Amino acid sequence: MSAAVLEASLDGVAAPADRPRRVLLIAYNFPPVGGAGVQRPVKWAKYLRRCGWDVTVLTTENPSVPVRDESLLADLPEDVRVVRARTWEPDYRVKQSLVGAASTKRGLLTRIKSAVKGLAKRVVKLALQPDPQVLWNPNALRAATAVLREQPHDAILVTAPAYSSFFIGAALKKKFGLPLILDYRDEWDLSGQYLENAQRDWFSRFVQHRMQRRLLRQADAVVATTQASTSNLAVKLAELKRPIPAVCIYNGFDAEDFGERLKVDGRELSVRADSSPSPSSPSTVNSQPSTFFRLVYTGTLWNLTDIEPLIRAIESLSASQPELTRRLELVCVGRKTPEQQQVLERVRATTAKLEAMDYCAHSEVVERLNSADGVCLLLSDVPGAERVVPAKLFEYLAIRKEMLTIAPHGETGDLARRFFPEGHFVPNDTAGIAAWLTERLSGVERTSRERSTRQAIDEFSRESQTARLAELLDEVTARCRR
Repeated sequence: MSAAVLEASLDGVAAPADRPRRVLLIAYNFPPVGGAGVQRPVKWAKYLRRCGWDVTVLTTENPSVPVRDESLLADLPEDVRVVRARTWEPDYRVKQSLVGAASTKRGLLTRIKSAVKGLAKRVVKLALQPDPQVLWNPNALRAATAVLREQPHDAILVTAPAYSSFFIGAALKKKFGLPLILDYRDEWDLSGQYLENAQRDWFSRFVQHRMQRRLLRQADAVVATTQASTSNLAVKLAELKRPIPAVCIYNGFDAEDFGERLKVDGRELSVRADSSPSPSSPSTVNSQPSTFFRLVYTGTLWNLTDIEPLIRAIESLSASQPELTRRLELVCVGRKTPEQQQVLERVRATTAKLEAMDYCAHSEVVERLNSADGVCLLLSDVPGAERVVPAKLFEYLAIRKEMLTIAPHGETGDLARRFFPEGHFVPNDTAGIAAWLTERLSGVERTSRERSTRQAIDEFSRESQTARLAELLDEVTARCRR
């Protein structure tokens, strides 16, 4: 038995009455997995200790995911215990090949093989409800059971997607009697409509609707990332006659990720000394003369963050004022679906400059943001978008650069207008977006910029938002002890 396991076992046998409280955080997506959704559990693990809660993280040993980011591991305190369990999922590239385009060959044998393969894929997808990550559940449940037997815990917190992870938390609650908190990084119903490879058939919708109702009956509290999503969950709970807390905890920004001093909760934060760009960093190497206006977008481009409205505005501006548009440099950092890549490539037919990069480490993303003159936030005008707030919004606020928000009316628009009232446009307002670009490319000074960027953003810090989570953990555990 290892020293760590032996120590945990001894703690479980003779835990002092005043021992620190401990939460089991179940997160399928966790470093070295990369991506926007990973930041939330990582920052919780980082800041919960400062709020009186120790953390054990249960995650995957061999995650089937598209991107990795080893740099995020640096955010984890040394005393955070991370337990990894293997999943039986195939590699992500294998999963993608299974949902790839069908062969265009017309031979009879080829068509038969294609039909059989298509049928097999549909059967597998229908069987793996609510998502393929359910193949992680057996090993994850065994690992979590061992952890809870070794060491006392006070609560279970599960963050999703993957929504199948909620079932791990529900099984552990039943077995150990611990309170269960479900964190919806995205609404389950909306994810079923827009996530890549989501199961959109009527049978899956029916099954997952019943699954979600069953899980909500077992939860002791629920958390969402927007006020609107929280209200939507509260309605579901009311229908089930479940008087449990439904709390909004935004994703927020981590001041320590940025190379400037930020005030949080009325006090100055000391940021990392290495957070400013180095001489060889991309923000220094690729810096442009002041005659350029660099507009930076970071994050995935997919059907919920359609870049088409911005590209239309650039095309319009290039057609009417080609010399002015030469001053625009559009930088896009992150994964792109093939459809969005095709839209983005249209910039190369204009007089603007395009720099497109795939996913890179979060520290490099911050350096790109530091090099920007303005940042762009995208949200498609689709049903349910009024309840979505992209996580990047808060980092954009923290970087304190001008922000162009292309989003329908809703919670994202409301938050963006609070800080940059003149930079919000609905997706079909091509003329308005082009006018905003024209003013920036013309060097027009905006008096509202300095005023808006000085507004307090304290409430959106990761530390402040984690404190809200700690308060919820305190409340739920105290209620369950009564």
